[in-house]
Amino acid sequence: MTTLNRRHILLGAAALACPLSVSLAATAPGARPDDARFVFVLLRGGMDGLSAVPAIGDADFAAARGPLAHFGTPPLALDGTLFALHPSLGALHELYRNGELVVVHATGLAYRERSHFDAQQVLESGGTRPYELATGWLGRALAADGKRSGLALTTAVPLLLRGSERVDTWAPSFLPEPSPDLLARLEGLYADDAALAQALARAKALHAQPGMSQGPDGSGGRAAAVALARKAGELIGAAQGPRVAVLEMTGWDTHANQAALAGPLASNLRTLDAALAALREALAGTAWSRTVVVVATEFGREVAVNGTQGTDHGTGGAAFVLGGGVHGGRVLADWPGLARAERYEGRDLRVTTDLRSVFKGVLADHLRLPGAVIEQTVFPGSAAVRALPLLRA
Repeated sequence: MTTLNRRHILLGAAALACPLSVSLAATAPGARPDDARFVFVLLRGGMDGLSAVPAIGDADFAAARGPLAHFGTPPLALDGTLFALHPSLGALHELYRNGELVVVHATGLAYRERSHFDAQQVLESGGTRPYELATGWLGRALAADGKRSGLALTTAVPLLLRGSERVDTWAPSFLPEPSPDLLARLEGLYADDAALAQALARAKALHAQPGMSQGPDGSGGRAAAVALARKAGELIGAAQGPRVAVLEMTGWDTHANQAALAGPLASNLRTLDAALAALREALAGTAWSRTVVVVATEFGREVAVNGTQGTDHGTGGAAFVLGGGVHGGRVLADWPGLARAERYEGRDLRVTTDLRSVFKGVLADHLRLPGAVIEQTVFPGSAAVRALPLLRA
């Protein structure tokens, strides 16, 4: 049983005084406007990469996917031959045409099982086996960097960011704004306790950041996701804001009704598209030119449709890399093919590109981490995984 004392209770009151959860690094006093920014968007549940990025030019695509090969309206062509985007991803398609989006296909983890929990642990930790590493690869990168701070727009620090003390969390609250009188009383009450005074000061500093004073509109779904993405952009774009942000979207476990034109997958893709467009809009100008966004999921889905018109847990999938400095307008894929004999275990899109190669490319070329740090600290034991070149020269 946890014992609560006066400090625990008052520290909780300090957190409630502002609509955010307080951690350790509310602002980054050494931040500069020309700093590189990085946003990681984690899609929990296993996005179907063959629906998000259909391989329409693969001779086996239509037969292998059955009803999942039909989108109601034509998919949005990418390279003109093999790949396209789902019709719900119009904003991403525009980024691709502007040279600001790279699609990485047939990508995934070294993990080959089908557990959400284990796969997410591997994705966030940066290891090769579940629970091999207890901290997150992005947290270790921030700790090694020692200059940038990170922000998770969630109610708790995800594993991905654990390992660094320069991390805050924030989530919207719909509680009434604290009155100036309440804050003054708390400051007086905490004056003789350094930890409590520091916690309240950090909460107030974060609350004063642009976009922090109000949460999403409370309607849930797409509006909330878009509002949260816009806040992420406002915060990392601020003069002394964090330079790394993590966003999460759930609901990608599409075991049923995936083929429906207004079903859960199409709806999630529209939400993702709108959220990424809002993030870009919030960072418009010089901040966007210094931002890289990676969108990834823990695994793909099986190639064939199941009995409930959905897909079951698979292996290979797709990831997106976007930003003003990205050398986009490309699909990076060592395409394995969709014929049954070419699938992993006869079921899944085969992984030919390790997701860590995407992360390594961003850390090396964008955040400028030394190669030795990336190989030894951030992704230990990954020397065979080569970083992908993702940025403009």
